[in-house]
Amino acid sequence: MNRNCVIKDPAPGNRAEWRRSSAASAHERLAFLNEATRRIGTTLDLAETSRELMDVAVPRFADAAAVMVQDRLVIDGEISSRPVDGTTLVRRVALGIAHESPQPWIDAFPIDEVTVYPAEMPHAQCMASGKPLMYPVLDKENARVIGASVDREDAVADLLTESSFLAVPLRARGRVLGCAVFVRRPRTQPFEEPDVTVAEDLAARAAICIDNARLYTRERRTALTLQSSLLPAELPQPLGMDIASRYLPASDLMGVGGDWYDVIPLPGCRTALVVGDVMGHGTRAAATMGQLRTAARTLASLDLPPEEVLFRLNLMSQDLDPTQIATCIYAVYDPVTRACALSRAGHVPPVLLHPDRSTQIIDLPSGLPLGIGSEPLESREMILPAGSVLALYTDGLVESRERDLDSGIMALRRLLAGRVEDLEDMCDVIISGQRSGHERDDIALLVARVRELDPDEIASCPLPADPRFVAHARRFVRSTLGTWGLGALADSTQLIVSELVTNALKHGWPPIELRLLRGRTLVCEVADGSPATPAPRSATADEDTGRGLQLIKRFAYRWGTRPTTYGKIVWVEQHLP
Repeated sequence: MNRNCVIKDPAPGNRAEWRRSSAASAHERLAFLNEATRRIGTTLDLAETSRELMDVAVPRFADAAAVMVQDRLVIDGEISSRPVDGTTLVRRVALGIAHESPQPWIDAFPIDEVTVYPAEMPHAQCMASGKPLMYPVLDKENARVIGASVDREDAVADLLTESSFLAVPLRARGRVLGCAVFVRRPRTQPFEEPDVTVAEDLAARAAICIDNARLYTRERRTALTLQSSLLPAELPQPLGMDIASRYLPASDLMGVGGDWYDVIPLPGCRTALVVGDVMGHGTRAAATMGQLRTAARTLASLDLPPEEVLFRLNLMSQDLDPTQIATCIYAVYDPVTRACALSRAGHVPPVLLHPDRSTQIIDLPSGLPLGIGSEPLESREMILPAGSVLALYTDGLVESRERDLDSGIMALRRLLAGRVEDLEDMCDVIISGQRSGHERDDIALLVARVRELDPDEIASCPLPADPRFVAHARRFVRSTLGTWGLGALADSTQLIVSELVTNALKHGWPPIELRLLRGRTLVCEVADGSPATPAPRSATADEDTGRGLQLIKRFAYRWGTRPTTYGKIVWVEQHLP
C-alpha cells in the first residue's frame, strides 16, 4: 500500500463531539489548528507534508480527504504562471480514509494518478477561482461528473453520492499549487461555513509547507544535476590498476555539497587520482567543485608533480572565488615501477591496505586547504606493493557529530581489512559501515588496487649507445607487436622507434632503453640520460635532418617528453586498432 494513503479508525472519540456541534467553538477550532501547525511541515518533503495534512484532517475533520497538486510541481519543482484551468495536469499525492472498508476508496482515488480535471469539475472550479467550493450534500449527478473525469463513474458515484463535499485551494505566495478535498459520509454532520474557514486555514498552512518543499527540492535537484554532470560518468580503468568509486550526496538536512573524485590518464600509462571536498553546501559549492575539477584536469595535462599541481590549484581557486575553501589530495601512479607520488592540501590522509590485510595511514604532510595562503606543499613518493589497495576519500566518510575523525579513520581501516576482495563490494561495505545517518555530509570514495603488469602489457629492451642497434630496436618492435596481436601497427611503430632511438643516440646519453606499453593506447617510450628535450623544427629542402619529429607527429595520436631522475623519456602514443 502506498505510504501516502492514510487509513484511520472511522470512529475515534473526539470526532463525534466535533461533528455534533455544527459550529465548533472558537477554542476548539484554535486548538485544532494549533495542533495542525505542529504536525504539518515537519520535513522538506512534498509527499510527507501532504500525508501529514491527511493525518491531521482524518478522521477528526473529515471521513476522507485527498491532496492534488500540479504535476509539474512534483516532476520538476515548477508551477504554472497562468491560472490553473482544464488543461493543467494534476496529480493526487495523498489520500486519507476513515472507513471500515477503505479499499473501494483506494481503488477509486489511487495515489499518484495524473489527470486533467474538466472545467465543470468541483476541483477545477476551486483551483481556477482560487476559492473554496462546498456541497453540503453532493447529489448523484455531481458525483457522477467527478467519477466520469477519471473513468470510474459508478465507483466514485457510489462513494460520494449524498456525502458532504468541500474543495479548498492550496495557495502559496500568490499562486495556486492545487487543492485539498474533504468528504464527510452521509448521516454525519455536513460541512458548514465555520468548517470552510477551518479547511482554508488547514490548506494555507499545508500550502506554504508544500511550496517550501517544492523550492527546496528544486534547488537540491539543480545542485544534484549540476554535481552529477560534473563528476566523471565512467572511470577509466588504467594500466596496472583496478578502480572503484562511490559518491553519496548529503542528506536532505544538509543539502548538496562539493565532494568530487577523478581519474586522469597521464603520459606513459600513468594515472592521476584526485579526491577533493569544497566546504559548504548547495549549488554554489557544486559549481565551485566543477571549476576546481576542470582546473585540476588542466594542470594534470601539464604533467606536473603532485605538489606543484596543488600549489597552482590553490592559486587558481583564490582567483575563482576567494571565499570558497576546499581540500584536495592528488596522487600520480606509475604502473611500470609501481611508484606513487602523493600530496594533499588540508585533506584527510589516504589509507593503504597491504596484501596481508594490514592497513597503514600514509604519513603525508597535510598542508593548508585550497584557497588559503600561498605556502608551498610537500609530497611523498612510495612503492605500492602489488595487490595493495589505496583508499582516497572525503571527511564525510569518517567524521560525523557522533564520531571524531580519528575514530572514523580507525573504523575505515577495520572495514578495509575485512575479507572482501572485490573492489565494488568493498565500496559497498565501507559506505554501509561508515554512513552516519540522516545528517551525513557528502561522501566521495575512490579505491584503487595495484597489480603487476602482464607480459602482454609491457616489453622493454635496453640499447647500447651504438647506431647499429637501431635495427635491433625495429626487430624488437615487430616481434613484440606480432605477439600482442598488433601487427597492423608494426610499420608505423617501427618508423617512430627508429626516429626516437636515433635521436637518443645522437643527442642523448646512456643508458638508453626502449619500452612498449599496451593500455588504452600503444605507448612507445625511449629513455636516455640527457635532460635536453627534443624540439620540432622545419627543415629546408636541401637539409637531410630535422624531419624526424614531423614524421612522428604524422603517425602518432600524441607525443611529448617528461623528465626523470637521471634524464628524460620521450613518449609517443598511437590509437589501438
